[in-house]
Amino acid sequence: MTKISVLDILYDTTVDGPGFRTSIYAAGCIHKCLECHNPQSWNYENGQEFSIEELLDIVSASEFANVTFTGGDPLIQVNEFTELAKKIKTFTHKNIWCYTGFTFEQINKSQKLSQILPFLDVLVDGKYMNNLYNENLPFRGSSNQRIIDVPKTLQTEEIIVKEDFFI
Repeated sequence: MTKISVLDILYDTTVDGPGFRTSIYAAGCIHKCLECHNPQSWNYENGQEFSIEELLDIVSASEFANVTFTGGDPLIQVNEFTELAKKIKTFTHKNIWCYTGFTFEQINKSQKLSQILPFLDVLVDGKYMNNLYNENLPFRGSSNQRIIDVPKTLQTEEIIVKEDFFI
């Protein structure tokens, strides 16, 4: 049975994307951004293991909340999060946002990392950079991070940054 190491799960949060969201905080991160707001998430061992089915039940229980994968970095466990995202898309109508320290370009050219892209609606990419911090940016911490419309980006093969957050 596939397990995901999860640091925390927040219910009905409004800070990790538009509207109410169930945010799954992945344990494990290789980026170790300076001034990270969640450094305890760097260590995979700090997480608690959940099966894909347990996480699907948690996500499904909230009828109106969409889903955010964050962390840590969910792409450190990309096989597992891809399986979870595929099941969320199969069994619910929820949209999925994913935060990662990798850039879209890094993900897209990696056969391993890119497997998750078809199941994401939005990717917030790039490391948090303390010198580019801006508290006025919606749903991200530093100005280098992009909020990417993944389906449109995959379709057009050019990065489409999201301007509208009402999804």
